[in-house]
Amino acid sequence: MMEEFARLFKAVDETTKTSQKVSALVQYFANCDARDAAWAVYFLTGRKIRQLVPSQKLRAALRVKTGIPQWLFDEAYEVVGDLAETIALLADNATNQNAQTPPSRSSLSLTCWVEDRLLGLKKLDELEQQSKLIEYWDELNITEKFIFTKLITGNFRVGASQQLVVKALSQLTGVSEDSITHRLAGEWSPTCDFYRALIHQDTKDSDKSRPYPFYLAYPLEVDYDQYSKQENFFDWSIEWKWDGIRSQLIARDGESFLWSRGGELISSGFPEIMEASKYLPDGTVLDGEILAWANGDAMPFQFLQKRITRKSVTKKMLAEIPGALMAYDLLEWQGVDIRSEPFSQRRKLLEKLIDTIKMENPNSVLMVSPIVPADSWQDLLSKREDSRKLKVEGLMLKRASSAYGVGRRKGDWWKWKIDPYLVDAVLIAAQPGHGRRASLYTDYTFGVWQNEDLIPVAKAYSGLDDSEIRKVDAFVRKNTLGRFGPVRTVKPELVFELAFEGIQASSRHKSGIAMRFPRIARWRMDKPASEADRLETLQNLANS
Repeated sequence: MMEEFARLFKAVDETTKTSQKVSALVQYFANCDARDAAWAVYFLTGRKIRQLVPSQKLRAALRVKTGIPQWLFDEAYEVVGDLAETIALLADNATNQNAQTPPSRSSLSLTCWVEDRLLGLKKLDELEQQSKLIEYWDELNITEKFIFTKLITGNFRVGASQQLVVKALSQLTGVSEDSITHRLAGEWSPTCDFYRALIHQDTKDSDKSRPYPFYLAYPLEVDYDQYSKQENFFDWSIEWKWDGIRSQLIARDGESFLWSRGGELISSGFPEIMEASKYLPDGTVLDGEILAWANGDAMPFQFLQKRITRKSVTKKMLAEIPGALMAYDLLEWQGVDIRSEPFSQRRKLLEKLIDTIKMENPNSVLMVSPIVPADSWQDLLSKREDSRKLKVEGLMLKRASSAYGVGRRKGDWWKWKIDPYLVDAVLIAAQPGHGRRASLYTDYTFGVWQNEDLIPVAKAYSGLDDSEIRKVDAFVRKNTLGRFGPVRTVKPELVFELAFEGIQASSRHKSGIAMRFPRIARWRMDKPASEADRLETLQNLANS
């Protein structure tokens, strides 16, 4: 039932307690059929349907239903900050006001709403779409309207991660979290058969292409001096942290598959890696990083991005931006899952495997991530300073005795990134956030000086605490210079220190540069806007 999915959405969205979220998920899956469960898993794990009706047509249908003018909708949207929520509120108010008798509510299942109604919207012409949208909104309560509209826009999100869904299904069925996570990896369709296979007690899955759940490192958060005193240096294996696409290369039953950490099958995008995979013994799974690699050196990530965005790779691009897989772990060997073996043992097998392949194929693009040559924590500290020269992001610390885990867990794998670049920039525009922050201005655009003008160089939305966000929100509302949809330009007075991981020249941006992972480091209340950085400084940094 759509009503039950809406009830689950509210239960999960209205609490921050993990135990309560998991409990609500368990209760939902225990009482719904396999068809609805499959779609629920699909949406709750972050998978989306592409936008079925453009936003402008949704607004037009809402205006026909409610009779409100465009300016009033815009005012409501600015206060609410979320398109689907604004539509749900206004449509529900109109339904309740105009109905002479209480509207009959839908008793259709989630599957019917998605497969028969939602997906059918794309095939209709504009007037038919409009009529159906109004009809469907009238059948749904306000929470259901919100969910239905969110699904149409392709922006449905809820406060439950895939990890929580896995935990709930594991509690309900007794199937291990590891097995369920494994089955959720890669491409799948939300069908009865898939859901039944997802929770099946027999964990010997037959899908030869499926990757393992990725093990992720935590940032090294403790004080370095304290950490170096607590830990024996020789208990650790140290590698460079490569800046590429985390991937698994699988060779099983005479076929090879290349998966990204995001669960996408990217084999066709890297034919040179697939060619190299032919030398892997059957029953092998490598974990590593896809890099743009030329002349024995890693190319900046911006070059790899050009490959990611292409559906097909030309000979010219293969020559200009050759790809390679920097392997750093062996997860399956001779058809056996060896993730529980110590990392040091897996590493030895990996080195031997790649050496054998190199003897057979000296031009192989499969490599082993080299161990950083250091003999003490102090020595390692100085080696870390070489990271940018080597085009890496810092260091990876892996406990030699560690198993290959699932998800992000503290203790055995750490990423010790180099300190970010910093720049002082001026807030020049803001727009509302999403979810609980939809009524606050939390998404910011920052600029630096070029002559007498502020040129936008970055967008950022993280780094401020709740108190600071409220202060910035109040500033934006009092100091608005112009409005462009939900975006407000503001008086250039507030200065913030931005941190970012990398920078490169970019013809797609007005500034001529693009920052990698910009975020707010601190609010520079001590600095006037006139003392913010200049574009020339960032351009020189990008060129260097």
